[in-house]
Amino acid sequence: MREVTFINRNRNRWQDFEKRISDPRRMKPDELADHYIQLTDDLSYARTFYPGSSVVQYLNSLSSKAYHLIYQNKREKSTRLGTFWTRELPLALYDARSSFLLSLIIFVVSMLIGMASAMENNDFARLVMGDEYINRTLDNIERGDPLAIYGSMDEVPMFLMITGNNIYVSFVVFLFGLLTPLGTAFHLFRNGLMVGVFQTFFFQHSLLSVSSLGIYLHGTLELSAIVLAGGAGIVLGKSLLFPGTLHRKTAFMNGVKKGTKIMLGLVPFFIIAGFIESFVTRYYNQMPLTVNLLIIILSLALILGYFVYYPFYIHKQLTQKELNDEQAGN
Repeated sequence: MREVTFINRNRNRWQDFEKRISDPRRMKPDELADHYIQLTDDLSYARTFYPGSSVVQYLNSLSSKAYHLIYQNKREKSTRLGTFWTRELPLALYDARSSFLLSLIIFVVSMLIGMASAMENNDFARLVMGDEYINRTLDNIERGDPLAIYGSMDEVPMFLMITGNNIYVSFVVFLFGLLTPLGTAFHLFRNGLMVGVFQTFFFQHSLLSVSSLGIYLHGTLELSAIVLAGGAGIVLGKSLLFPGTLHRKTAFMNGVKKGTKIMLGLVPFFIIAGFIESFVTRYYNQMPLTVNLLIIILSLALILGYFVYYPFYIHKQLTQKELNDEQAGN
């Protein structure tokens, strides 16, 4: 719908809500929460279809006031956790889709650069991955178990170490967005370069298929989550660098909230990836090929389903609801 139609249809409700929250005692807590959900729907719609409009700034300011009233002075609803996964996070993912695409492009390009550099210079792998790791892997290759490093620790200590490290790395990628998107881009490039060099190293030893099956058992979730963390970092950096019609501080706080929401949503996926790497990957060469492929396919389906398809589905549902409301109003 046209912006003027959107404003005219909702102006009275917004103004009435603004008056009522000036005295919170005039609204019941559940009523306030319901109005807030409707307001955030309006804000999401406005950000999508009128991103440069002043109505976005107005709705954002009104939503912030309502947010503080609800979440600072009221206990959380028992359904909030479910709403976070089924609505809040998917809408944040949809709004940040261009940043995720940019993050993916940076990561893939850096992988290709790493592959080309390792193919051109045999010493490049040692420069990137270190002599100790390369020498240890060469010894494992000679013993017929190229990925033996994944079985070098007991499962539980390895799970705690790897999961903690992956979450730490992802938050570093995210927080470097404070240095503008270039900070996040640097860490994405660094991680992508290492993956490209790693794969090329095994390719040069005729072990690409073997290593890929083992690595992507957990790497499908792990690498996808790092790319998504990069997208969250780009969101953070862009909010500081390109505030648009909002005050820079307001835009930055919005970027922090949205980016943090995305990062919290990634934590369970890092935990799952850490579990697979610690408890499953060590048996990569003992499991049937079909089992390896099934785990990889299911991991990829989980990422594409929740982080790609579902946000578009939720946005489409929201848009359809607005269209239905508009037709009903006419």
